[in-house]
Amino acid sequence: MSSKRSARQIELIEAAGKILTKSGVGGLTTKNLAAEMNFSESAIYRHFSGKEEIITAMLNYLAENMEARYSTACQTADTVEEQFRCLFQNQCSFFHEHPHFVAVVFSDGLMEQSESINQAIMQVMQVKRKYLIPILTEGQAKGIFKTEINAAELASIVMGAFRLQMFQWKISGFSTDIKAQGDSLINSLLTLIKS
Repeated sequence: MSSKRSARQIELIEAAGKILTKSGVGGLTTKNLAAEMNFSESAIYRHFSGKEEIITAMLNYLAENMEARYSTACQTADTVEEQFRCLFQNQCSFFHEHPHFVAVVFSDGLMEQSESINQAIMQVMQVKRKYLIPILTEGQAKGIFKTEINAAELASIVMGAFRLQMFQWKISGFSTDIKAQGDSLINSLLTLIKS
């Protein structure tokens, strides 16, 4: 899944995220991006073919970042409950530092933009599922988590709760403490899913 990106491409991704956070998809134009980067529009096209490729690159970058973080984040967690908690705390901390990635995933009209954007959003969700489902499966096998719902469906429910929380955080203008809210939601979900 990893792809090579230049330092300039990563700068463009970050700048595009800032624009999305402030102005939404409609505000993300090559003209606005060039102004944010303080160089000409033509310079952007040396790195990306256009808006769709920039958005897709942002989402792919997020998926790769999640993969890298998740593969090491919970290695020191001793129990499945700690692993569950670690997985979501890691994501809340990352989004707290980089809210523009929440903006890109939840931008109005983004999913209607293109199939490549939809596929990139799906990839982000698949990375989360790749790490969450084994935690839930192990927890169910050990009798820690309820078994009435299979792990894949339980993952969808849990992820849906966090997606709603992130969406609410976005529409609040990122004005609340997402890490504290995340901890509260983690505790609530563990209360629901534990045997």
